[in-house]
Amino acid sequence: MKAIEINGEIKIYNSLPNSWKGVMGNFSKLSDEEIKSYGFYDVVIPDYNSRTQELSDIFWDENNEVFTYTVNDIEFSQTVEELKEMQINDLKKKLNLKLEETDWYILRKSERNIDIPSEITTERNNLFVELETKENEINALTNKADIITYGS
Repeated sequence: MKAIEINGEIKIYNSLPNSWKGVMGNFSKLSDEEIKSYGFYDVVIPDYNSRTQELSDIFWDENNEVFTYTVNDIEFSQTVEELKEMQINDLKKKLNLKLEETDWYILRKSERNIDIPSEITTERNNLFVELETKENEINALTNKADIITYGS
């Protein structure tokens, strides 16, 4: 991806035009140095976490001779407690999906008094312990970004 600044406005090109200012055809086949001489430079997207950060307007980074973006932290409207609740609810939904795979053992025990295999009981207990551990970890967090990215 390349960009050029024209009259104070940066225009981004996913692919270079075929012709440009006197070069009729094959403009995109010019060397990088020739393309730079026309004002086209690489667009660099900095590393950022899209769950907690966003890119601002594109700008010219003269030191690195690239167009790039500033990374800004997202301002979350939810409180720390609301974000914790959302994360914990998401964990519980995932737990329920895992438990559904073996719920029929519980029903069979309840309705027909057929024993639940010990490995199933162990697996289900481990899921509940894992949920409790993760809930405690989430509840210990105090930073919104840490809560949002928990488990990522």
